[in-house]
Parts: sequence; C-alpha cells; structure tokens
Amino acid sequence: MGKRLEKQFGRFLRQRRGDASYAVFARQLGISASTLYRLETGEQSVTLGKLEDILKRLKASVRDVFP
Repeated sequence: MGKRLEKQFGRFLRQRRGDASYAVFARQLGISASTLYRLETGEQSVTLGKLEDILKRLKASVRDVFP
C-alpha cells in the first residue's frame, strides 16, 4: 500500500478500536499489539490477505476503509 493508504487504514483501525486496549483489540484481530500499533501509525503495510482477515473479523468491507 502507498503511505497515504496505510495512514487511512491506520485511522480506520484507531477509530474501530475506540477505548479498547491494544492488547484486547489486537487479539480480536488475530495480530500482536505491536503490529496493531505499527498499522495504526502507518509504519507497517498490510498484505491483502491480512487486510481481508482483519476486515472479516471487524465485519467491515474495503469500502468502509477506502470510501
């Protein structure tokens, strides 16, 4: 993903996490808390497969992230 898309995905995750801790939300997504942090800050890219897994767990679609 390009940096702009990574940042957009990060904002989406941060919004969906709400008041939940990194540990709790990361467990729901099937990733580590450090990976969640890096995704939220745009420091790490996500593969299309992992993006699909995360969106499935959140019951969201690509359009929810990238309208």
